[in-house]
Formats: sequence, structure tokens, C-alpha cells
Amino acid sequence: MKTLAIVIPCYNEAKRFQTQRFSNFLTKRDGVSLFYVDDGSSDTTSHIIRELKGTLPKQVHLITHLKNKGKAEAVRTGMGVALQNESYMHFAFLDADLSTSLEECYEIATKVNETKAFVFGSRIKKLDNNIQRKKHRFVIGRVIATFISNMLKLPIYDSQCGCKVFRKDWALIAFKDSFKSTWLFDVEIFYRFIRHFGREVIQTEIEEVPLKDWVDTKDSKVSLLYGLKVWFDLIKIYRYYK
Repeated sequence: MKTLAIVIPCYNEAKRFQTQRFSNFLTKRDGVSLFYVDDGSSDTTSHIIRELKGTLPKQVHLITHLKNKGKAEAVRTGMGVALQNESYMHFAFLDADLSTSLEECYEIATKVNETKAFVFGSRIKKLDNNIQRKKHRFVIGRVIATFISNMLKLPIYDSQCGCKVFRKDWALIAFKDSFKSTWLFDVEIFYRFIRHFGREVIQTEIEEVPLKDWVDTKDSKVSLLYGLKVWFDLIKIYRYYK
């Protein structure tokens, strides 16, 4: 029985694509499938994914954008394809660099059930976990995350963590329409749930789970300059969804 579809947006991932980690994970879990979305890569990303698909054809899927459309649309495209399959119970998206591991994504997915419809990872540094973030990213991230929490009027510590898992009925709501922002679409997902269910309902049906491990990668696709543009995106999102 298929249980989990994980969408992984990819843009020029050839140099850091961890084929062996993906392969090892899938061979241990027949019920999981990976939906890679090559978002207009100019390197050999698609070729590498096709090679992986050749060894695990039932669990590896490749969707290709001829031109780069950004992370938000890449995730939405992958979700659209995965949601057409009625076999899957849960739907997730995860960063291709595996800053959050496949194993931890799978563990988070086990928390999604009849009472919890949306569960997401959180990079809360504690004594008993391994959260390694560059200082400047942590500081900027905390300022932005606190602003987003106040904007949403929800007590969320880390809205931007790249590991989120949905029950099918909630995934259909989250990814039905295109997003206004390329990188801050996570905020829009929360707004869509607020619109549809109301804040009181979603606070009982969502769960934020502290990650056990997270390691910042050297070649992040998000530039430091976006730290300035992000405020314009947040204003645009707020005006659209208020």
C-alpha cells in the first residue's frame, strides 16, 4: 500500500544530488514515492534522476519544467501530479539538499492522521538535537519568522522549514491555486488554511515538530539579497490574503 508521496523541487542539483541516500531510503520503504520536479535545470539534474528512476521505477517520478518557474511552482506542480494518484494517504515536500533527512520526513508523516492534518518540521535548537545553522541565517531567519508569526496571528516558531506533510484533503486546499511568492509560499499555505478553516480549527489540527537534525548547506539557493526583498513579498502576501 502506498502511504507517502514526497515532492522534491530541483534546480541545478547535479553536484550535490545524493543518489545513494535516496536509493537506500526507498529500498527500505515500498510505500513511499519521490516526485522530483526539475525546475528548468541547465546541468545534468534530469539525467541523474532518470538513472535513479531506472533502478526504482515504481517509486521515482520525474516532472520537468522546460524553464525555471521557482520553488513555489515546482512544489505545486509536483503536488498536482502526486495528488492525481488515489493510493497515497499523505503528501510532503522536502528540499533536495536533504538538510532535513528523508527518514525524519517519513517520521513526521506518521504523525498525520484523522486528527492531525498538517505537520511540519521546526528548526528549534535544543540540548537533545543537532541544529546547525550559520549565524547570519539564524538571526535573519528569526526576525522574519517572528514577523510572520505575528502577521498570521499564530504561535508558529518556524514557518519556513522545508519539510511539511499534509493529509490529502488539506493538500488539495494548499496547492489548488498558484502562489504569489516564489520563496514565501509556505506563508500562503498557512493563510489558505486560515481562510478555509479559521484559526481556531487549524490550531487543533496542525502540529509543529522540532527536528532532530538540520545542517545548513553551503550552496543555498536563497541569496542573502533576498533578505531585503522578502519584506516586499510579505507585504504583497498580507495585502492579498487579509
